[in-house]
Amino acid sequence: MRYLIVLLSVAGVVVSALALHVHYSTGIQPCDINAHWDCGIVNHSRHSVLFGVPVAALGIVGYAAIALFAFLRQRWLTVLFSLIGLGFALYLSHIEAHVLQVWCLYCVISQVLIALIFLLSLISVFVRPRTSR
Repeated sequence: MRYLIVLLSVAGVVVSALALHVHYSTGIQPCDINAHWDCGIVNHSRHSVLFGVPVAALGIVGYAAIALFAFLRQRWLTVLFSLIGLGFALYLSHIEAHVLQVWCLYCVISQVLIALIFLLSLISVFVRPRTSR
C-alpha cells in the first residue's frame, strides 16, 4: 500500500510541477480548452499564490513529504499531511468553482490524486497486513 501512495505522490509532484510551469509561463497554455477550462487563468490569478509562494510549489513540497512519510511507514504523518492537502485542495476547488468559475485540468488531477492518497493512507492505518504463521 505504501508504494502505491508513493507512486501517487510522485504523480502529484509531476502534476504540481506542470502547474508551476504554467504559473511562470507567459505563452500559450497547454490546457486552455475553453471558457470553463483554462489553467492559465487559474494559475495566474491572485489565488495561485499563498504568502508569496506559488500554490503549485507548495503542492510539490507537500506531495514529496507525503511520499517520504509513506515510504518510511509513518502512517499517521501520511494521514495528517494528506488530510491537510485534501482540505487545501477542496478550498482551491471552491475558489475555482465559485470565485474564478474556471477549472484547471492540472488542479483537478491533483485533487483526485490527493483524495486517493488520503483514502489509501486511512486504509493503511486501520487495515493491518496479515502476518504469516
